[in-house]
Amino acid sequence: MIRDYIALDVETTGLNPGRDKVLEIGAVRVRDGVEAETFQTLIDAGTPVPERIQELTGITDEMRRMGRRPEQVYPEFVEFCGDLPVLGHNVQFDFGFLKQGAVNQGLTFEKEALDTLKIARRVLPDLPSRTLAAMCAHYQVDPGSSHRALDDARSAHRVLWKLWEEFGERDPEAFALRRLTYSAKRQSPITNSQKGYLNDLLKYHRIETSICIEDMTRSEASRMIDRIILQYGRISRGGYVPQERKGNEV
Repeated sequence: MIRDYIALDVETTGLNPGRDKVLEIGAVRVRDGVEAETFQTLIDAGTPVPERIQELTGITDEMRRMGRRPEQVYPEFVEFCGDLPVLGHNVQFDFGFLKQGAVNQGLTFEKEALDTLKIARRVLPDLPSRTLAAMCAHYQVDPGSSHRALDDARSAHRVLWKLWEEFGERDPEAFALRRLTYSAKRQSPITNSQKGYLNDLLKYHRIETSICIEDMTRSEASRMIDRIILQYGRISRGGYVPQERKGNEV
């Protein structure tokens, strides 16, 4: 089994790399099986943290706003990873978000990986649950702050070695590297015309939003414009704002 790799984890606003955003990246550079260096940062991509994500991770919208910008984070993260393979628990999920974020910054992020979830499914088929929390409990690994990126990355690293100690000799193929694939296209930023029309719609319908319009992609802006028009209507030629629409939110 490889002994040099990057254990990683991300916390996100949702499940779709094409629409949702990374809130936090945590990674551990492992050398000869030992933690050597860490990378951890919150990211402010301009998207509010959904309430369910705040409850799950403890990452508040205030914390998100204190995070670093994506254009600052991804070049540093890609450099941190270098040419090492990666490790994660259901690592395909993390990879999809990280590759999309890297591609948006004009960066390349292609990796081979080990996945502790896939390994556990293969060697522990009768275990009732193989979530990262369940694997930590099974092997008595301290999970730290679950659903925080750096602690989950560390947990995946420690679970990997517990799995290797128990099953490495019996099933070494389970610990072979696999190439990760995810098709990511660079997302274009919001256009000036979209920005102007969206601001006009928000003002006309007196809609309040915590979304940072400047950070939206072209497709995100298009979806938001369509949603507002569907719910509230277009801007009338007379510019009249119905009073009953005061205080709307999106």
